[in-house]
Amino acid sequence: MTFHSILFDGSGVGSDGLQPEAPDFFIDLGLDRLVASITAGRQAYDLAPFFHAPLTDLGTIAYRHEVFRDLERPMVLAGVRSFAQKMRTVHEQREQADRSHYQHEKERWFLDSAAVYCDAVTGLATDLSAAEPRSRGLRALGLHLAAYIASEPFATLLAETHDVSEALRAITYSLEISGTRIRVSRYSPTPDYTADVVQTFGRFKQGAVKDYRFQFSTWPHLNHVEAALLDLVARLHPDVFGALDRHSLRHGAYLDATIARFDREVQFYVAYLEHVDRLRRAGLSFCYPVVEHRPTRMHARAFFDSALAVMLAGGSSPVVTNDFHLEQPERILVVSGPNQGGKTTFARALGQLHHLASLGCPVPGTDARVSLVDRVFSHFERAEDLLGLTGKLEADLVRIRSILELATRDSLLVLNESFGSTTVSDALFLNREVMWQIIERGSTCVAVTFLDELASLDEATVSMVSTVDPDDPTVRTFRIVRRPADGLAYAAAIARKYGLTYEGVRERLAR
Repeated sequence: MTFHSILFDGSGVGSDGLQPEAPDFFIDLGLDRLVASITAGRQAYDLAPFFHAPLTDLGTIAYRHEVFRDLERPMVLAGVRSFAQKMRTVHEQREQADRSHYQHEKERWFLDSAAVYCDAVTGLATDLSAAEPRSRGLRALGLHLAAYIASEPFATLLAETHDVSEALRAITYSLEISGTRIRVSRYSPTPDYTADVVQTFGRFKQGAVKDYRFQFSTWPHLNHVEAALLDLVARLHPDVFGALDRHSLRHGAYLDATIARFDREVQFYVAYLEHVDRLRRAGLSFCYPVVEHRPTRMHARAFFDSALAVMLAGGSSPVVTNDFHLEQPERILVVSGPNQGGKTTFARALGQLHHLASLGCPVPGTDARVSLVDRVFSHFERAEDLLGLTGKLEADLVRIRSILELATRDSLLVLNESFGSTTVSDALFLNREVMWQIIERGSTCVAVTFLDELASLDEATVSMVSTVDPDDPTVRTFRIVRRPADGLAYAAAIARKYGLTYEGVRERLAR
């Protein structure tokens, strides 16, 4: 079993397809905020491109599920976290070496980084062996580590790093300071008069006294005086410092490329699991979805908007979860109902669900079966470009046309009140035409709309409605249920609540 990557199973699909920039739909679906939250504090790993690039094959999704499940075991995760912490120290020490101005100082930082690297590699191998991972990825990594540790280059690195470190640790020397002159010589034992001085003068101590002991600087780099003294010490011990020179020259490229890649890639899993753990502690559920090519049935239970959940977690406002299901030939969810009822949040959550599933991640909810989408498209309202030469309606038409030209039967479209800038009759005509195009392609779609007629357009469309409290229509439940559109916006109830009925306004004006 050859190890290539902890994110890709070696089937030919790899990191070449990573996208540095976020896809167009990220902002509409709140995925930009979600990824920023997940990757916070890990900027050095540059994890965002991994979250931008959905997978195109089911095998790699299964490969990632296995690794996620392994890392949910505390023993496995602890070993990976220990390795990651040591590797962060390695990189910090190598950076210190790069910033050093003096040769011996640079070489010592490099030696220390090599020592921590050897400890990180051997420690991870030991921890994985003890944890007995079940995933193909981590098992293959364990075999790679065992072979690497047994290789001649690593054995030499480990031995020489240990020998040079011990030799440096054994060096002692004496300093004779006379005015501005310092003499460095080999150390020879001399009496320590500290105890005698303390005993002799202790009787004269009255209250707190000033501490005259020398305080060493915590600054990580040498100043010019310390560097000059170190050069003199090196002249006293040429064999040891010669070995230090040779160590840096021989092992300058000691970092194994595969291990360095694992160090970065595994943070994708660790960061996402930390996000999952935060929301689970807030009472929300995650599951491993069944992902299939064009399944005959799709569903999700108790799913939610992850970006919104991150904002609400730990607060007083609960996160409302929802369900959906589709059975062939159903492919389009038409979501209607009163304003501010959670319709757009539902659509965003459904888009997030499919994207996260295509990354091979656990998804919000207790159970899910979704399609492996080739692309996600979103059509949300945009502010009019005052500098452009086109109106808002024309811009909307251009955008929806570009989406329909690229969409396939494996695509997901998330539409949010498209063509709201025109009249009701024109909006109904345009939305019907778009819907027929989507139906013809066989794409999956969720469309938020105030046009109830779209919900019964075809056997491919399913009506879902945002609900209100039956005892108080002004209170939104944010639950979206599968039922025929009723056309109720509850505007009269809202107007009565805020004193905006005709009679209420007349009375206020009269006063």
